[in-house]
Amino acid sequence: MRPWILAETNYANVSQVKYEVAVLPFGATEPHNLHLPYGTDTFEADAIATLACEAAWKQDAKVFMLPTLPYGTETNMAKCALAMNVNPSTIGLVIRDLVESLSRHGIKKVVLLNGHGGNEFKPLIRELMGQTSSHLFLCNWFRELTADVQPEIFDDPGDHAGEMETSLGLAYFGHLVRRNDDGSLAADEGSVKPARLRAIQRGWVNLSRPWHLLTTNTGCGNPHPASAQKGEMLMQVMVDRLSSFLVELAASELDETFPF
Repeated sequence: MRPWILAETNYANVSQVKYEVAVLPFGATEPHNLHLPYGTDTFEADAIATLACEAAWKQDAKVFMLPTLPYGTETNMAKCALAMNVNPSTIGLVIRDLVESLSRHGIKKVVLLNGHGGNEFKPLIRELMGQTSSHLFLCNWFRELTADVQPEIFDDPGDHAGEMETSLGLAYFGHLVRRNDDGSLAADEGSVKPARLRAIQRGWVNLSRPWHLLTTNTGCGNPHPASAQKGEMLMQVMVDRLSSFLVELAASELDETFPF
């Protein structure tokens, strides 16, 4: 039993602990090229949250991890087989209810750990300000948490099921990564089709990309340079950074000017 994982602990233990911070991880159920499992985003978020909460707990921070939500917004993958969509408004209601439950039980510091690019939680956090006594924090591990170190670890991290995600898969759920008989990855190259509109090519204009038109087999980024060692290197950065934040957050007093 690990006391920083709510699903594993028990009422006898929880009754004796004054938890300060809850971590709520988000994954997805969607295809990831031909070689990674549908639960890739969920497995990644679960591993990151588990290891970061463990590291924080061992520094006496009273943090815990809620079960990872395995569904996300998949509207741009609607034509990709068995991509399981939950609309943003629905996810927002789930988060709202869970935050209300946490607040009712005295947990006023909540970290949303997002592992799926289709989820956009910042508007919800803005909406909930003033509607809840809890303080919400958002961590997109694949963006802000690691953007500066990705070029140091990967040739090209990729956008979806590329080198970065494949490296994490090899390191933390390697038994689910599909391989050829010679041990090589059973994946396509992850190439994408360029947009015909110049403003989109240059990044001046954005859109929700229809994945069945953008990709060949749902991969975006070359996975073949991936390695378990690269995945472990990235995980160490994430655990160090996120656990230090959790320790600091748990120790911070909830006064009128928090978090400033």
